[in-house]
Amino acid sequence: MFAGSVQADNHGMKKDIVDTAAGAGQFETLVAAVEAAGLVETLKGEGPFTVFAPTDEAFAALPDGTVESLLEPENQEQLQAILTYHVVPGKIMAEDAMAADSATTVQGQDITITTMDGSVMINDATVVQADIEASNGVIHVIDGVLMPE
Repeated sequence: MFAGSVQADNHGMKKDIVDTAAGAGQFETLVAAVEAAGLVETLKGEGPFTVFAPTDEAFAALPDGTVESLLEPENQEQLQAILTYHVVPGKIMAEDAMAADSATTVQGQDITITTMDGSVMINDATVVQADIEASNGVIHVIDGVLMPE
């Protein structure tokens, strides 16, 4: 299904954040949301960006109908706010994130960063895989969807 998107490009360069997420196979909902929000070009931009990327399972754990509702065109602004709340300007590797206690998102609000029992928490979500490098930043996989206030 994703065979075309997982092959490296001709230049041997790393893929950008969007292509990396699309090729991973666990972010189909996130990629669909980024497309619905009109944020593909932004996240393919120069960056660098740090993306806290919820898995498909994280989106599935939201109340029934939430994702479908957010993907509707009339909710694009709300979807953009939620998605940009998962993005921090700059490239923040896990080691640097562990030394911080918060970060300001592209959306404008801060996320809380804590370390408990060797796990890094972003608000109430746990980082389950860190430091997936892309050509324009880094992705940290999280097990929950972050909701701005």
